[in-house]
Amino acid sequence: MASSVATREPEWLVERRATAVEAAKELALPGPKVRGWEFTDLSKLDLGAYGPAEPAESATAPETGGALAIPEGSTELTQVDGSILGDVGTAIAELSGNGRPDGPVVLPLDAAAEHFPGLVGDRLGTIVSGEGDPFVTINEAGWSGGALVYVPRNSRPDQPISLTAIQQASGRSLNWRTLIVLEEGAEAEVWERYLSADAETASLFNGVTELIVGPGANLRYVCGQALSPASWVFATQRAEVERDASLEWVALGFGSANGKVRMETKLAGRGANARVTGAYIGNGRQHLDYDTTQEHAAEDTTSDLAFRGVLDGRSTAVWRGMINVDVGAQRTDAFQDCRNLLLSGKAHADALPGLQIEADDVACTHAAAIAQIDPEQLFYLTSRGLPADLAGELIVGGFLAELVERVPQGPVADALAGALDARLGELLAR
Repeated sequence: MASSVATREPEWLVERRATAVEAAKELALPGPKVRGWEFTDLSKLDLGAYGPAEPAESATAPETGGALAIPEGSTELTQVDGSILGDVGTAIAELSGNGRPDGPVVLPLDAAAEHFPGLVGDRLGTIVSGEGDPFVTINEAGWSGGALVYVPRNSRPDQPISLTAIQQASGRSLNWRTLIVLEEGAEAEVWERYLSADAETASLFNGVTELIVGPGANLRYVCGQALSPASWVFATQRAEVERDASLEWVALGFGSANGKVRMETKLAGRGANARVTGAYIGNGRQHLDYDTTQEHAAEDTTSDLAFRGVLDGRSTAVWRGMINVDVGAQRTDAFQDCRNLLLSGKAHADALPGLQIEADDVACTHAAAIAQIDPEQLFYLTSRGLPADLAGELIVGGFLAELVERVPQGPVADALAGALDARLGELLAR
């Protein structure tokens, strides 16, 4: 059932939208001379060809979960085009009306802005700025629905939380906005998915996600993108991790034809820790672009990032990673690694790690590699009776299994392994 609850935006949000609308008029799409966009061509993107997502006449979630299966029993929030599934009014009525929820909350962001304006207004847009960025500015002006996850101090939801944005209508753009706030000592596990209703949906997805992890809090955030190969995707995702807090972030990129995903993590408080694990798998003429940043802004912080890419056909990918160590962020320990495996002589990948260090007591390292299947490994397996196709599949599976080993055993590891296996099987079956 699609929600029919009308929302009345608070004045501060109306003003912010109006400011963003005016700012968007002055911004142009980035060209190849703009840093970070050298490898992603937007010359064929016509923003005017995509009207805003409208309420779906028959809003239903697709039968399959796309690239990522969510845990059973999750608290779910699903949006199809401009419609929220479920009874939002009942969920709002069950919450206290004191201006701040007493317990964990999962609500459409627009409804939360109306009923908890102080909570949303104080946090929304505080860690992702649209200044000079056309995609964030457009999102600021036009997001609808969206999701708020709020976990008060020293609280933990009973179940994992699932947020799903689905594009059903072609020729539409969905500006999806997520705000996740964990206060001091809170814990949560949040799964977010970007999906298309079918492989023919030709649409534009433009998402902004803000992850606010308070002092001593612990967030596990899993995000999977399996949009139609006829879609554009743009996403700006940023986390701020406060003192002694921890973030485990898992990202999967399987769909879309073109676009860019930016993932930024700021270790803002002493003792903060972040572990980021990502994978992208492309085929056909897909172009996948991931831009990651690990910013160390306080002493005694650690970050560990590992990405793996598998490319077939004429697909291309670019990963650009940057470790920034700010002035005074002594005893930083940071690592980043991106490795790509090319299954076709026509596939191509670029991996560009970088360091910018302004402190003198740090341990920062990076690694990057691009290779094809090792012929010696293939020969070893085929010489022992395995068919070449199966031998190749085992080699690629082993390459991706390194990522699964990075996450704790349990639902996240199982879902990650299942998504990678399914996407790999889809790739090798072509």
